[in-house]
Amino acid sequence: MDKILEDVRVLDFTHVWFGPYCTMMLGELGAEVIMVEPPWGNIGRLGPGELYKGTATTFWALNQNKRNVAVDLKNPEAMALVKELVKKSDVVVQNFAPGAMERLGLGYDVLKALNPKIVYAALSGFGQTGPYSRYGSYAVVAEAISGHTYATGKGISPDHPPVTMAGALGDLGPAIYAAFAIVAALRHRDRTGVGQMIDVCQVDTMVAFNCCSSVAYDMFKESPIARRLKRPQDPNRIWGVFPVKDGWVQIAGERGKAIENLKQELGVDEVSKEMVQERIGGKTRMEAFQWLANLGFPCAPIYEAHEAMWDPHLKARGMWVDVESPVAGRYTVPNFPVKFSETPGEVESASPAIGMHTREVFRGLLGKSDAELDALEKAGAIAQWKG
Repeated sequence: MDKILEDVRVLDFTHVWFGPYCTMMLGELGAEVIMVEPPWGNIGRLGPGELYKGTATTFWALNQNKRNVAVDLKNPEAMALVKELVKKSDVVVQNFAPGAMERLGLGYDVLKALNPKIVYAALSGFGQTGPYSRYGSYAVVAEAISGHTYATGKGISPDHPPVTMAGALGDLGPAIYAAFAIVAALRHRDRTGVGQMIDVCQVDTMVAFNCCSSVAYDMFKESPIARRLKRPQDPNRIWGVFPVKDGWVQIAGERGKAIENLKQELGVDEVSKEMVQERIGGKTRMEAFQWLANLGFPCAPIYEAHEAMWDPHLKARGMWVDVESPVAGRYTVPNFPVKFSETPGEVESASPAIGMHTREVFRGLLGKSDAELDALEKAGAIAQWKG
């Protein structure tokens, strides 16, 4: 079956979380993603995350459906090979600090001259311009300056200090924006023949995700948290985290029909959180979830992330797939999460070893002979995985 992006080639100069998640999404939609990595490996192989078989678990999680070439970008012969690949590619994605690619000789102006149709996505913390553009950033930094860290703490209680968000959403959210922007730029390129540069900034994206709080403040000239203190919620609102026999469930009880069903179930005219707690406290998470859901409540068992791997609904949705790595062995990863009726996304291969496809790519795309590649490897320009 055809893939949406099967005619798109992406050169991937990314590392850690933000960039790799973006390019993995493109690869799962069929793009040919070629990771360009130094012979000693990029920093994402060392963390964050514990090492498994010498490589961080986060790397194993974020680089499916990619091929890998190992080159020393400070070697002129290796640089020449990379520039030849640019001429045969559609997209370049990088998340180095602003100015790093320019210092290497791979800035947008250089690559545009080599290939005017190239879509060049520069991913960074604070963006390519502005007074903070040279400052370093990670997910937690973008979450902090955009208001999410503050709001997460205040969501616990009005006097609670800020709390760092779980799950590196300050990386993964911007990565989704980056993938969306790349596909949009490709559509423009396909209509006009003109490529462009895309400046994707963690901070900008996380500010955009906090749009509701910002807009509400501008309208009322008062923060949503301050307004909430003036208008406390009904203490009997059937909403929140409820303890059960083996953990917790989350209930979001805003549906009037569900409340009426609960009244009938309990034989009362008014319901309270205490009544719900008394009824579900001795149940397991799944028993409480099914009882509440059948009454019409939006709710869910509260899982640790790995427990979702065993959930029957997520299994039925095809959300888990096994991949095989010659280094890590067989392991399970999330499948592409969006369902397409005609052109589904798909996880096909595990995260690659360093230089796993160096010979395959340079021989197949650039026509280099084995003798030429052996000479380049001997000179330290490239590295090949030996298995």
